[in-house]
Amino acid sequence: MDAIDRRSGQFKNRSDFIETAVRSYIAHIARQEQNAKDLAIINRRADQLNKEAADVLAYQVIP
Repeated sequence: MDAIDRRSGQFKNRSDFIETAVRSYIAHIARQEQNAKDLAIINRRADQLNKEAADVLAYQVIP
């Protein structure tokens, strides 16, 4: 509780601080879950994305 009390000065009270902290933590978890989903999509499509990139690079003119 000392750590909460030391950091809750800018908030109305301890409960407001705790509510803000919990909301922030939940948003953090949601971002992590979305990042994991995005990474899974990229990994599933990696071969196709690499083929597309190689195709684009094949059109570049090398002086």
